[in-house]
Order: sequence, then structure tokens, then C-alpha cells
Amino acid sequence: MDNRLIFWPALAMVLLVAIVTFRMFLERKRQVVGERIPMREIASGSQMATRFADTRAADNYRNLFEAPVLFYLALCIAFMVGDISVLVLGLAWAYVALRYLHSWIHCGYNRIKHRLYAFFASNLVLWVLWGVLAAGWLRA
Repeated sequence: MDNRLIFWPALAMVLLVAIVTFRMFLERKRQVVGERIPMREIASGSQMATRFADTRAADNYRNLFEAPVLFYLALCIAFMVGDISVLVLGLAWAYVALRYLHSWIHCGYNRIKHRLYAFFASNLVLWVLWGVLAAGWLRA
């Protein structure tokens, strides 16, 4: 299997970050213009939290720099050691799909129960991915 295939799920995650970034920008712009919020009143994160009524996209954006960092690291290590299998690639794509689902829920209708299930499932897949990689390294 071509080891470079592992970078497609990473690229898909980068695309998700770009989508959420754009959504966050549009939402913030809508609120600033619609509510005539002076820029000096949103200079810090704490000020934004008190001024913006809808912070879903911003909250999701922050989420995309938490556990996904471990995902990117796993993909880089898997590439460096040449441990790309159908299972590793499948787990990587499953993680990406679940993160898209989580972001769609979080930035959309935001039902906590559904978001929690997507978040938990994505983290479970991430830990299984790390377990598969670790087992491969122990066998080598």
C-alpha cells in the first residue's frame, strides 16, 4: 500500500478546519454588523464570550485543535515507520468522518446528546488507532 495515502485523511481534517473557520468568520461578522458591536468590545476571548450570542462555530474551532492533534501525530508516526495498513487507513477515515459529524452537529442544531456520542465515538476510534499502531511497533 502506498504510504502517502495516509495524508488524505489529514487533508480532509484540514479542510474541516477551513470550513469551520469560514463559518466562524461569517457568524462573527453577522453578529458584529447586526448588533453593531464595536471591535474594541471583542478584543479578547472573554469579551467575545460575553458579547456574542452564538459561539458554536468558535467552540468547535477550538475543539479541532484538541484531540485531533493526537490524530495528526499518529498519522505522521505511522508514515515515518511505514505502518500503513488497510486497518490504519480505515480507522483514520472513520475518525475524520466522526469529526465531520461532530462539527456538523456542533455548528448546526447542537443537540448535546448527539454531539457527545459523535465526540465519544471519534475519540474511541482515535484510541483504537493508537492501539493498532502501538501493537505494530511492539511486534517489530
